[in-house]
Formats: sequence, structure tokens, C-alpha cells
Amino acid sequence: MVRIGGQRAGRAGPAGRAGGRSPFRRVQIGLGLLALVVVVGTVGFLALGFSLLDAVYQTVVTVSTVGYGFTERIGAAGKVFTIVLILLGVGTALYTFTVTLELLIDGHMRDLIRRRRMEREIAAMTGHVVVCGWGRVGREVARYLANAGQQVVVVDRDPERVESVPHPSVCGDVTDDDTLVRAGVERAGTLIAALDTDADNVFVTVAGRSFRPDLHVIARARNESSEAKLLRVGADRVVNPQRLGGDRMAAFVVQPHVVDFMDVVMHDGSLEFRLEELTVDARSPLRGETIGSARVHQRTGALVLAVRRPDGTFNTNPSPETELAAGDVLIGVGTERQLATLGRFASDDADHRSAPGP
Repeated sequence: MVRIGGQRAGRAGPAGRAGGRSPFRRVQIGLGLLALVVVVGTVGFLALGFSLLDAVYQTVVTVSTVGYGFTERIGAAGKVFTIVLILLGVGTALYTFTVTLELLIDGHMRDLIRRRRMEREIAAMTGHVVVCGWGRVGREVARYLANAGQQVVVVDRDPERVESVPHPSVCGDVTDDDTLVRAGVERAGTLIAALDTDADNVFVTVAGRSFRPDLHVIARARNESSEAKLLRVGADRVVNPQRLGGDRMAAFVVQPHVVDFMDVVMHDGSLEFRLEELTVDARSPLRGETIGSARVHQRTGALVLAVRRPDGTFNTNPSPETELAAGDVLIGVGTERQLATLGRFASDDADHRSAPGP
């Protein structure tokens, strides 16, 4: 088990009580011990001269305390063996019955079924977002992504917090590679490290990058000194919530109406217009065209506010002579319908080359 900052993996769920084992695990142990007792009893009666069927029969009636008597006469050694078998067998059977009853009465079976169903749901996901950490930042990230229609899997080590997650979730230490595998990181599109400590976020970033070199990794940094380190170990983006909060508060002083407008367009949804980014596909009808020759605004109704080139540079407020190439990202503003039409043009949907404007 990998340990970071002295923290250890959490238990596998709310059922993880009593000695660190879940009731389901204790039922498995009880059944295994009961099977071992039956095997030992059968071998013992075989050694006392019983046939195989009689040995199994005698073991079962002895362990179950039914007591039909012996099918063969036994001596002193047989009686001693039977006494030991009764003590071990009855104790094991009672333990197995007790933990099975606990599993059923305490609702752990229902929780187990729910967990298995959730595991199957996660296994069927592809291109989803894995959010590590269900704290204040993680909750807001998951809420926003869910509202945007993204599939989200939350990972946290606290069983009680995991129980409150309204999304598919995995309970475990995110610094353990097996936990990330259970969250489907090998099939995910994005990994978000939103843990409480920068050390854990560094580890998750390294682990995610080792699983998938092409995985998009976004990490939270509590300290400015950690931002460069997170970028060095493979994070594509590093977010400092404290810095963003301070910038936002200052922006409300300098440009309050601009901030309000951006909030409504990006987050609120109360306005008909919104911002969206769209990538020009290699087979897009926009490839090789200029914004003017493609008649983007006339045919879609959306406005292209900026074009980001594959090298990361921005062309803001692009002119009609701006030529579009495969891999360009269009930052557009418009209604949902207008942006959907622009998205079809940016994709390889050739049926919309001559689509009329909205």
C-alpha cells in the first residue's frame, strides 16, 4: 500500500467495521472455515474406517448437531475426534450464521448489491471524468460537470463522505493505484486531483500520467510553490482556488458587470446565450476556409470570439480573413441551437456544408 503524508487507505465502504473487515468478508471467512471443518471431519472419519459417503454424512450430522448416531462402531480415538469436531464445527457454524444474519439485518447486502451495480456502471464508462476528493472543491467540480452532461466518478477515502456522493463513486485511498483502476482511470478522459494536500495531488497526477500518457490531468494547488511542481510531474492545468477567489473578488471591484455577465453565460444558464468551444475536425467543411468565405455567422447565427491554434496561441476577435485549419478551437457565443449548428460545421458532418442559417 502506498502511503503519502502518513495517510492510509480507507476501508472499502461503510460496512468496514469490526476489526477492519466488512460483514461480507466475514461471511466469506465463515463459509471457508465451515468448508474446512467438513473436509477435516470427512478425512478423519475416513481414517476411522468409514466409507466416503458415510464419512461425509457423519461429519454433517455431527457439525449440525442433528445426532442420528454413528453408521459404524468407533473406539475411544473416534470419540475424542468426534468431541473435537463438535466443538470446532458448532462454533464455526454459529459464527457463520451470526455474520450472515448481521449481513442481512444491517442492510449490508443491499449496500453490497448497490455497490456491485455501481461498479458495473463505472466499468461501462468511457471518456468520463474522475474527480479525486469529495471536499468543497471536489463537490463543486462534480456538480458543474454533471450539470454540463459529463459522466463523473468520484473517489474519496472517507466512507461517510462517499455515502453522500450523488454520482458513481469509489471508496479508497486515491494514492493507491488499485483505487484509480476501480474508478476507470484507464478509460477516462480527464483526471481531476482535488485533494486536501498538494503532496497527494502530486502523487495522483504522477499515477494518472503513468496510466495514460494522453490523459487530461487537472490538479488543485493549495500553495503557489506547488504549481510548478504539479506541472513538471505531468498536470496539464493547475488551479489555485485561493488565487482564483482573490482575483474574482478584485474583478468585482474593477469590472462587476463583466463578471456578472460571464457568470450568467458560463454558469447560470438563465440567459439564452452561452459560450462554448468547438474543435475543427480534419474532415470539417470549415477546414481551409476563412471565417468570411465559410459565412460562419450567416449560416449558424453564432459569433466566433476567438480562435485558438494548435500551438496554444489565441487569435481574439478574428477577422473574416482568418483561415481555419484542422485542430483549431473556436470559442463561440450564441444560443444552444446556434452553437449546435456551428458544432456540426466544425465536425466532419459534410451534410451541413450548405445548411441554411437559423
